[in-house]
Amino acid sequence: MKRLIPTLILAVILCYSGRLFAQIQQSEVERIIGVLAADDMMGRQAFTPYADKAADFIAGEFKRIGLKKWNKMKSYLQTFPVYQFSVSELSVSAGDKALSDAFASTSEKEIEWTQDSGIKNLFIGEGDNFREMFNEYRRSEESAVVWIHSAHKPFFSRYASFAARAGRTIGPIKPKTIVFVISDEVPAAYRIRMSAKVDTQNLSNVVGYIKGKRKHEFVLFSGHYDHIGILKPVNRDSIANGANDDASGTTGVITLAEYFKKQGKPERSILFVAFTAEESGGYGSRYFSNQLNPDEIVAMFNLEMIGKPATDGPNSAWITGFDKSDFGQILQRAVAGTQYKFYADPYPSQNLFYRSDNATLARLGVPAHSISTTPIDVDKDYHQVSDEISTLDMAHLTNTIKAVAAAAATIISGKETPSRVDPSDVD
Repeated sequence: MKRLIPTLILAVILCYSGRLFAQIQQSEVERIIGVLAADDMMGRQAFTPYADKAADFIAGEFKRIGLKKWNKMKSYLQTFPVYQFSVSELSVSAGDKALSDAFASTSEKEIEWTQDSGIKNLFIGEGDNFREMFNEYRRSEESAVVWIHSAHKPFFSRYASFAARAGRTIGPIKPKTIVFVISDEVPAAYRIRMSAKVDTQNLSNVVGYIKGKRKHEFVLFSGHYDHIGILKPVNRDSIANGANDDASGTTGVITLAEYFKKQGKPERSILFVAFTAEESGGYGSRYFSNQLNPDEIVAMFNLEMIGKPATDGPNSAWITGFDKSDFGQILQRAVAGTQYKFYADPYPSQNLFYRSDNATLARLGVPAHSISTTPIDVDKDYHQVSDEISTLDMAHLTNTIKAVAAAAATIISGKETPSRVDPSDVD
């Protein structure tokens, strides 16, 4: 009899859970992803009207579900400006000699420097490691002039083609310009003039939440709704629909929002975010992270490419950065005895922990991890026009959303709290 009671309790729990998860319907999953990955979304590329169209659809879903608006926002759209600086003129002279091999990266409208301007001068000598020093200096937090020995001119020319591209930044803007010049020495006297054109474009995350009993403790579910737009035609198809990447994850966020809204008031508050511009530099998650107190985010479930079965079989999903916190172990305990399985990212060489929006919050100490199921090492549809709904397994996608709902239960209820990520352990 002692053995029978736990068995009966488990059976009751599984039966109750089954009824709850029956609220996550495959037909609804198909409806949502059908809109997001349709041809008329034209690949949802950030900075296009089609990304705006996708954002409006998601906002409409959040309204239908009845989510609250976040942080005194007037709508579900968290709109913010992105500034693009394009260098239009650049002149560098040393004494009376013009130095034409030069380019600049900037977040300023104009500069005029001389050797007396107090600007840092850096030098890459003939025998120095150009690639290593160039990348180090390019990431400098302060304005600088980088003088580069002519022995590195072939590499300089190659790097200049991409490093001089118009740079984008989100506010607040820190004025910074780095000028790279071919010169065999740091001149005793020089003059640098630069002017740049500034274009401003708006992007929007979509944010909603369910207020819990613990108003300032949030469990975050996220996915990025943007993709890469239009590509070179393949078999007369040029639309990169991004069905798996990441209409599948965004569909999961919307579906989970409706599921948890139906469960009544949770212990912890639940935050739902569809990020913009993950494919274009992570601007959405970067802006969002600047608007919150990261200590209030208890855990982040970032859903990334969950539309295809994992190599470990159905009802299984892998977690990036498994060793960065005990988030994954908590999920494993939460689904123990069920059909679902979570395990560590099997592709560590691909650095997937750092390649999605979770990394932005992980750098702030949040136990922020991506959950995926796609065998990324062999997936022939990744960033291709072939990433269509027809390549996805809808039953698997629906079951993965149910698995995430089940795995999150102990964190939302407050029974479990993941350990914080050490920011120094996140590149």
